[in-house]
Amino acid sequence: MTSELSAPPVLSTPAEHTFFEDSTPSITIAQAKLPHRSESELYNVYEIARTAAEIQHNGWRRIALQFPDAMLPDAPWVVNALGKELDLPSAHAHEKGEDAASAQKKEVEQRRRLYILADTSYSACCVDEIAAEHADADGVVHYGRACLSPTSRLPVLHIFTRQKLDYNAVAVEIEKQFPEKAENLVVMADVMFQEHVSPVCELLRERGYTNVIPTDIVRDPTGPIPNRKLISDNALTFDYNLKECHLFHIATPPTSLLLTLSSRLASLRIYSTPSSPYTTTFATPLDPSATPALLRRRYALVIRLATASIIGILVNTLSVKNYMSTISTLKSQIAAAGKKSYTIVVGKLNAAKLANFAEVDGWVVVGCWESGLVEYEGLWKPVITPFELGLALQGEESRVWTGEWWGGIEGVKAPPALDATTESVAKSEENEEVEPEAEDVEGGVEDEESEPPVFDLRTGKLVSHSRPMKFAIRSAPRNGTETGGAPSSSSIVKRANGDVALVNGVASPGAEFLRSQRTWQGLGTEFGADDDEESTVVEEGRSGIASGYTVGQGQVRT
Repeated sequence: MTSELSAPPVLSTPAEHTFFEDSTPSITIAQAKLPHRSESELYNVYEIARTAAEIQHNGWRRIALQFPDAMLPDAPWVVNALGKELDLPSAHAHEKGEDAASAQKKEVEQRRRLYILADTSYSACCVDEIAAEHADADGVVHYGRACLSPTSRLPVLHIFTRQKLDYNAVAVEIEKQFPEKAENLVVMADVMFQEHVSPVCELLRERGYTNVIPTDIVRDPTGPIPNRKLISDNALTFDYNLKECHLFHIATPPTSLLLTLSSRLASLRIYSTPSSPYTTTFATPLDPSATPALLRRRYALVIRLATASIIGILVNTLSVKNYMSTISTLKSQIAAAGKKSYTIVVGKLNAAKLANFAEVDGWVVVGCWESGLVEYEGLWKPVITPFELGLALQGEESRVWTGEWWGGIEGVKAPPALDATTESVAKSEENEEVEPEAEDVEGGVEDEESEPPVFDLRTGKLVSHSRPMKFAIRSAPRNGTETGGAPSSSSIVKRANGDVALVNGVASPGAEFLRSQRTWQGLGTEFGADDDEESTVVEEGRSGIASGYTVGQGQVRT
């Protein structure tokens, strides 16, 4: 669990740790615990023949191979084996009677280029289209477990890899967890173990289980079970209520999937595999019995965001389909609630990056349904999902926590739009009533127009600034002046309570934070108007590229 912080985290690395300690997880640690595999086993694990056939069928010439960190030690071998497999058809040119020169020229023209995507831009479960486009790739081959979120630009081939599984050990564990063999039992596995679901279900039927329901992969994150469908060998349609079904999951699921399944099924049991999925950490798998406490923590973050005045939209993907429309929808939702939003792109997330934006009261993540759950140590401000934001923006009367949870951008709905008649009436009322009153009322808002403060259940205090954009009239310029502009006279003008800084005539809580709370506002702002200290003469420095800098007046440094 992430502990509550009373101060921002330290963002710099101690000098004594700069060269001697590396805080990033080492791949060699995970490699040490992976089983040793022969070349024939690796050929089967990474499905080299099927991958080559799919590449040739699609006509890809430039192929990006995306590996998770723990599979990178095998990446050179995969490239070598896949390259040999792709070059095999060129041998048929000699059988057709072509001479060696023409066959070699044709082979060079048709030779495919393979690129390893070693460091993903965001989450390893998502297809890294940004890195693939840097290599001008025609398609991406994604290895390992995946969230199966739809991509927006490039075609993708998912190679989940083939992992071994002891069927008898799985059956014994199921009999231990579910001794009643007439219960509705849904068997699900991580995508890396999906091929074992049907054999395990057959073995369970042989052992007397009568209501075993296998699952199959389908690319539908919004389904009752994300990316899965219930199947039947007898072509019968299952009509079960998931709340009456128990689920047995082969391999440890990600926390986001665990929370989703726990809120939709009667119970959940996990069979942890010894060597896969590949991982770079030794984190203890989350016990399904701990999910209610984790859900309560998520609801506490929702309550904390309910009183936030500035919400940051944290972009955690540039590949998932419809992420741009989701950002626009979130902006509309936040604006309709009278709050201010800022869109931030920081690449891979960590606490230090987010702590740089002290004016932001909380974050909402735009990413896939797995990476939307951000639980890092040292987070200064809460980070929630779009689903949780929808609850946070509701009023206290309508906000009801049912235990349901979702981490993706699917299902984000825009606030109800006004029809043409209502919108025209609202605009006419705004022009006729609100604007004239702004000049006559001190502070810009009448008492009956100001909403009551919001009660913060976490701190027990009343928060009056949770909707800074609700009445932007508070910041309307008076006496011909604007915040940031020169006053029309040298007389001192008292700022009214509730005034917010303006940027191009629009209220900006971020600019107000910079003006009132930031102790450092930029280089040179520490000097006063009466400071007589002369500035240093600016000299021209280096220019050019690293292989040959130009210094000063034409001197070249190599």
